[in-house]
Amino acid sequence: MKKVLGHIEGLKANQKKRLESLYRRRLPQGVAVNADLAHELATLSHEIRRQVAVLATRAGKVEFVIVGTPDQIYIPELKGYTPLPGRLLGLRYIHTHLKPEEGLSRDDHTDLALLRFDLMAAITLTPEGSVHRVHTAHVTPEETGSPTIELPPMAPGHLRDDLDVIVKEVEEELTRKERVLSAGDAEERAILVSVTTRPRKEAMGSLHELEELTRSCNIDIVETVLQIRKKNDPKHLLGSGKLSEITIAAMQKGASILIFDQELSPAQIRSITDQVEIKVIDRTQMILDLFARRAQTREGKLQVELAQLKYMLPRLITLNTAMSRLTGGIGGRGPGETKLELNRRRVRDRITVLSKQIESVKIQRGQQRAKRNRKGVPVVSIVGYTNAGKSTLLNTLTQSRVLVEDRLFATLDPSSRRLRFPKDIEVIITDTVGFIRDLPKELMVSFRATLEELESADLLLHIIDASNTQCKKQIDSVEKILSDLKLDAIPTLKVFNKVDRIDNERRDGLSREHGGLFISALNRATLTPLLHDIEDRIETLLTDTLPEDLPSMDE
Repeated sequence: MKKVLGHIEGLKANQKKRLESLYRRRLPQGVAVNADLAHELATLSHEIRRQVAVLATRAGKVEFVIVGTPDQIYIPELKGYTPLPGRLLGLRYIHTHLKPEEGLSRDDHTDLALLRFDLMAAITLTPEGSVHRVHTAHVTPEETGSPTIELPPMAPGHLRDDLDVIVKEVEEELTRKERVLSAGDAEERAILVSVTTRPRKEAMGSLHELEELTRSCNIDIVETVLQIRKKNDPKHLLGSGKLSEITIAAMQKGASILIFDQELSPAQIRSITDQVEIKVIDRTQMILDLFARRAQTREGKLQVELAQLKYMLPRLITLNTAMSRLTGGIGGRGPGETKLELNRRRVRDRITVLSKQIESVKIQRGQQRAKRNRKGVPVVSIVGYTNAGKSTLLNTLTQSRVLVEDRLFATLDPSSRRLRFPKDIEVIITDTVGFIRDLPKELMVSFRATLEELESADLLLHIIDASNTQCKKQIDSVEKILSDLKLDAIPTLKVFNKVDRIDNERRDGLSREHGGLFISALNRATLTPLLHDIEDRIETLLTDTLPEDLPSMDE
């Protein structure tokens, strides 16, 4: 005999036995609840003064018997039952309410929507403990309004027998909707969530950036949620009520993933995934996923894998459902994908191996830099916020064909090209990975070998997207990262790109505040002042560093 779940403490042996006997009940197929079962549940509930529930299959077999408190029932994990796309759970939920005026509560509707029961039924009791009314509701596939529909209450002698019809109609509509959603090119559909104490304008800027990251991963955005709080909830980040609303919206709109703009702690991921039935990732994991997509060289893949493993290590929770949703697909792809069965020791071992391999890359890069330094070829490095137009500028200056796309982190692996000026001065121009605000610390550490290329630069070209309304904050983010890398002492030239997308008033304002040059990387004619400036700076550098006993380049 299966065990009765829930609050059974203090019950008499006879009461427990009668509750266990509910497992032997069989409901007629198509009937939400029959009169005999409704009467038995009402009698038991009235006697023990607690809510009682049974969960029955479509064939009428009782799979779970649960005892609650006088006010509510906690639904445990329903092992073996997960709603598939286009389907309901396959269980009807029948429970009691002690007061005749209660009907279906808000929690009942929330549980129905979140768990996608075939039907939710609440049996209200008279003061004497008999059945007063049976209230029922079912899921609706509609994307607007309430996710559930409540049917007219039924008297004990007039119970519905059309459950099969209701289930069939709902699932047909869910299936049709699922086909429409899956017909698109996007890999997944997401709801973006930002919970912050920052000012609204600043929070919106960060959320817009998360939207770009999401689209760069080929994910459809079905809804964005911004909640500004005086203080974040340490457990769920946002309130549990708001989280339930978001989960219901995800069900209605066919979302398969929640993406948080804030980095979630391991404890927060566990708490949220315990309440939410879809995948949950944060901004950091989104960036790591994007880097995993972009990595092409062996070096890039090593660095991404190391960053992913360092991020995942504190989040490895054996046999926790959160991990099964964190790995695989969006947020868990690429060379650093960690399977659920990987334990902490194996991950640490892999981190050690990767760190040694990247150290080897670091040594190799150092040798290459030393070789270049011996030849005396100046290095100009292009830095800037992601998608500012760095690769486009490199291509236009050097007539190269480095990959250029209008999306974040299109360039991950560094590229170097030679450029010769009219005065017979030759330089190496390098294009580096783009920066972004709140760049994950795991990436900063892992990409140290790549970013150290900047240490040998004689001049940094800080490329700025002049058309971006957040460009001032982007400038601050890049300058902070350069300072953290101790590269702020290298001469830097600010270059405002995409000047063809701004008006003269904005250009004048940026010029007054930041100085710098204005170009369109797509239009070579606008690059003449930039080329003259680079040439003059490099010529001055060579003159300053040339030993007195050596002939000049002109000689």
